[in-house]
Amino acid sequence: MKANEPSSCFNLLYFAAASSYTKKSSESIRAPLRASELFETLENLYPGIKDKVLSSCAITVNLEYIDLDEADKSKEIIFKEGDEVAIIPPVSSG
Repeated sequence: MKANEPSSCFNLLYFAAASSYTKKSSESIRAPLRASELFETLENLYPGIKDKVLSSCAITVNLEYIDLDEADKSKEIIFKEGDEVAIIPPVSSG
């Protein structure tokens, strides 16, 4: 492993408005990270993204949709090293 590569990370994929806002299609984020902390982590990296983009997005972990509003914190999802997390804004069709 190279010195500048993150040691324990998950891959975060950005689509549509999320990609436009961050000017990235993906990036590595340090793991482990609680799913409930994802939006705040991204808000720190990209001020304003929470209200402008993330508030209406779907989130997937390893191709399965998750609900960040889930009330049962005992089953809270933790993003682990090697996970693939995607931020998917709503898509309009015309």
